[in-house]
Amino acid sequence: MKKILVSGGAGFIGSHLCMRLIKEGHKVICLDNLFTGSEENIAHLKGNPLFKFVHHDVEYPYEADVDEIYNLACPASPVHYQYDAIKTIKTSVLGAINLLELAKKTNAKILQASTSEIYGDPMIHPQVEGYWGNVNPIGIRSCYDEGKRCSETLFMDYHRQAGLRIKIIRIFNTYGPRMLPGDGRVVSNFVVQALQGNDITIYGSGQQTRSFQYVDDLIEGMVRMMDTEDDFTGPVNLGNPNEFSILELAEKVIKLTNSNSKLVFKPLPHDDPKQRQPDITLAKAKLGWKPTIELEDGLHHIIEYFKEYVPN
Repeated sequence: MKKILVSGGAGFIGSHLCMRLIKEGHKVICLDNLFTGSEENIAHLKGNPLFKFVHHDVEYPYEADVDEIYNLACPASPVHYQYDAIKTIKTSVLGAINLLELAKKTNAKILQASTSEIYGDPMIHPQVEGYWGNVNPIGIRSCYDEGKRCSETLFMDYHRQAGLRIKIIRIFNTYGPRMLPGDGRVVSNFVVQALQGNDITIYGSGQQTRSFQYVDDLIEGMVRMMDTEDDFTGPVNLGNPNEFSILELAEKVIKLTNSNSKLVFKPLPHDDPKQRQPDITLAKAKLGWKPTIELEDGLHHIIEYFKEYVPN
């Protein structure tokens, strides 16, 4: 049994991770300020003696005796991270510092949930971990992109300077139950619009591509990454390399929901990447990991989930 802290643990991904760790018999402290997280996401865990929820903002230090730390704290969709851009970058930077300092005090192993957004609008395709990215440092998305890039820098510097055992993963588009219906991410947007019979909004031509990973695959990769040998830091891409255009995604959602929704096209937001696809060679080699859930299967799960939460 380990004592494990999960920051952002009441969020979409964090709540799935907490559940997985508890199933494995570990004690879990879930930290969350509930900006995008929800106590509803962890309600099924609250009676469990292995689980503890703490309402806390990682901008401020937190003290606990733990063996491992997963740092997931940061809003991850443009609607939320652009709402208060200054707070977003403070969450990434100050949150990383505070949790790294906790890891230093407790000799805990610590994992940073970084993002494919550090690659920006990539000039190589697919994206490999050695690519430094093409990010606009003064754009409307940079509070998130550069915040995550800085958190990776901090993790590596604490590793080199203080000897911390660190892990860095770069998460590509992930979807699944407990996504927020209004979070502005493309999968949840399309599913909610289709279920309500509304027009499906496509930004740009719809020819831009994404790779969609089901949340259970991501959680498996995260846990495997934490369990790698101490001298392996990453970063490691975690994503599904099957690439789809936004138009293809919209068509799949319409088909699976039996919706009469029509497609409407709006201008592409500033700095929106045109391509996004992970090279997962390193994850296969180091983690023995690859995604197992295909897009249509995963979409079935999230459509059933949203049917309960979205009014028709």
